[in-house]
Amino acid sequence: MHSICLPGVWLNDYPNLVLGESEIMETHHGHLHTNRSTFSGKLGFVLSAAGASVGLGNIWRFPYLAAKYGGGIFLLVYIVLALTFGYSMIVAETALGRMTGKSPVGAFAAFAKPGKKSGWLSFGGWINAIIPLLIVPYYSVIGGWVIKYLMEYVKGQSSTLASDGYFSSFISNGVSAELCFVVFTLLTVLVIYAGVQNGVERVSKVMMPILVVLSIVIAVYSITRPGALTGVKYFLVPNLEHFSWMTVVSAMGQMFYSLSIAMGILVTFGSYMKKDISIEESTTSVEIFDTAIAIMAGLMIIPAVFAFSGGDPNTLNAGPSLMFITIPKVFESMGMGTLIGILFFVLVLCAALTSSIALTESAVSTFQDELKWGRKKATVVVGVIMITLGSLSALGYGPLAGVKIIGMQFLDFFDFLTNSVMMPIAAFTTCLLVSKVIGVKKIEEEVLHGEGTFRRKKIFNFMIKYLCPIFAAIILLSSVANAFGWISM
Repeated sequence: MHSICLPGVWLNDYPNLVLGESEIMETHHGHLHTNRSTFSGKLGFVLSAAGASVGLGNIWRFPYLAAKYGGGIFLLVYIVLALTFGYSMIVAETALGRMTGKSPVGAFAAFAKPGKKSGWLSFGGWINAIIPLLIVPYYSVIGGWVIKYLMEYVKGQSSTLASDGYFSSFISNGVSAELCFVVFTLLTVLVIYAGVQNGVERVSKVMMPILVVLSIVIAVYSITRPGALTGVKYFLVPNLEHFSWMTVVSAMGQMFYSLSIAMGILVTFGSYMKKDISIEESTTSVEIFDTAIAIMAGLMIIPAVFAFSGGDPNTLNAGPSLMFITIPKVFESMGMGTLIGILFFVLVLCAALTSSIALTESAVSTFQDELKWGRKKATVVVGVIMITLGSLSALGYGPLAGVKIIGMQFLDFFDFLTNSVMMPIAAFTTCLLVSKVIGVKKIEEEVLHGEGTFRRKKIFNFMIKYLCPIFAAIILLSSVANAFGWISM
């Protein structure tokens, strides 16, 4: 065994960070190199992390929440929180991953002191690791729905998609919904099978530029529709009269979706990040990318729906009903509705795939690290788990519609369990690990490694020690209370 000094972490202080000889490739002036997969550089990390962040949550959840909780004032609160809360959590998770070279379970366990009980560290690592494994199956079901709609638009069936009852008829057809889900899952698994640089990074480098271009094209088309400027004004201009406490709570909750916080993804991707890449610069790039896409999603959807509904924000319904019921009706009412429908669902498919790839990669990495499996075996096993759990959600509106958990169908239950319960707890444990066990000083040293900068160090220290844990607790309590009908959100 070698006693090695990682930048900012003395392995004598954390014995579990000592690596075996088989894992050590080279040590030079404190630089540790292992045989772990890596991103090729900053662009690879940024586009992969942004791909993880930019998903269905941005495209259907963000516009709905923005419309419901004040438009411009919601957007302003979200941006402020992204630059403080979101920034701090991205830096903490990425630094944790790069510091340890491990996925979440190993990263948390690395800081357990010998002879002391550290059950919460093990719990924190595993909850971060399990979340992607529970999210990606039902996420892939929705991805399957996207494939179905894209295929129908390509076949020129825009009027059929816009008809009343089409969506509910499709998802209640178990065979059709299951088939589309399996196709989406196989696309995801094939990318993961190819590896980090050849699969995850390569696909992100292609899909993210496509996503940006398409979002700009559709947004420009949307805001130039007659009557759309009312929606643009509502979305972009803050109005304090629309502000409420739920504006803040909802914006905080949205950040977990939008920035891939507390899903284990950023810890895993951080472990693939080379030491000479600036964590802060990369984090800033991800923030800008994600927020820009969220704004573009708002500009794609809110003005179009406002124009379609005559200015009624209540038509921006939550979840699937927005993207699979309202939006097709909006496109059908437009000129070139079929073309816009094709472009929109290509965009959504890119967003859905990059996020599902990131979620699956995090799960595969955990199997590799903890069970010492090869990538191919880990990918196949995770794929089987995805098919098994995802089938419950795919069939949950059809053959299994009568089976419910605490009054929820499978997809809704998995969504509630992961996003409303597990992710806030995972964020809380990460804050505790960074502020109480590792210490912000060592995180700072990791961030500053190489040619790194840490301009927002004071914001990070204050947020990670005090506000981030409080915010995570607020999200947990308010989400659970809302789910059980104790409060209305």
